[in-house]
Amino acid sequence: MSLPIPSVQLYTLAAEFTADPGGSLDRLAAIGLRNVEAFDFVRRPAEIRAALDASGLASPTGHAPLLSDELWTPDGSIPTPAPEVVFEAAAEIGMSTVIDPFVDPARWMTADGIADIAERLNKAADVAATFGLNVGYHNHAQEFLIDVDGKSGFEHFVSLTDERVAIELDLFWALTGGQDVPALVERLGSRLVAVHVKDGIVPVPNPFAPDADRSATRQLDQRRSGEGQVPLVEAMQVAADVKYAVIEYDQAPGDVFDDIAASYAFLLEKGLAA
Repeated sequence: MSLPIPSVQLYTLAAEFTADPGGSLDRLAAIGLRNVEAFDFVRRPAEIRAALDASGLASPTGHAPLLSDELWTPDGSIPTPAPEVVFEAAAEIGMSTVIDPFVDPARWMTADGIADIAERLNKAADVAATFGLNVGYHNHAQEFLIDVDGKSGFEHFVSLTDERVAIELDLFWALTGGQDVPALVERLGSRLVAVHVKDGIVPVPNPFAPDADRSATRQLDQRRSGEGQVPLVEAMQVAADVKYAVIEYDQAPGDVFDDIAASYAFLLEKGLAA
């Protein structure tokens, strides 16, 4: 079994990257990282590619909406571009996999809604293939709120998607969704291409449940890897086919670069990435 490659989701340092793309990437490279996971890249692919090249970094994966007309963020909803526009930008940056980061919780509340999400992602995979790309899906906690045929909505969704569709499991949000995270990782098996390495204290109640106050996602108690409630070591030790261990903080607890460096060191010290 080969160890995953460390990466970092650039949403973690969204403000810093927006203010100084090159300088931010240089600091990640100085930590020892060689890969990042881009977000908000569709409107500026040339800028991001140039900054990556200058810092000696690559972005094999990236987040962009493929399944929604609007994308929810803690700062408000934003319109989404056509999949072809997304894939053209991703190809320019040099990505291999474009991952949808969020589908509105209301669409996960029925079996028909989940089937529609899976069907859309399967169709997106066909379009992505014409650009030499793959697609994937990244969870939050709404995907685990209902069961379908004895499985969580999330695992039912996975069963409806084509084998080409990559799964990126956010370990923190899976725990928030009430999952036995190592067991879920084992069940996903080879479908699991990437994990989000994220730790902290699980918010109660689930902020993505119906009628929940979603603004709670702006006040998460997140911790450096190994300092929270997420069983990161146990989960990643059974993640036999994962290619990328992506560090992410929705809200870094301290200096963002120090927090990234601490999680990177954790991955290496525990033998969870190389």
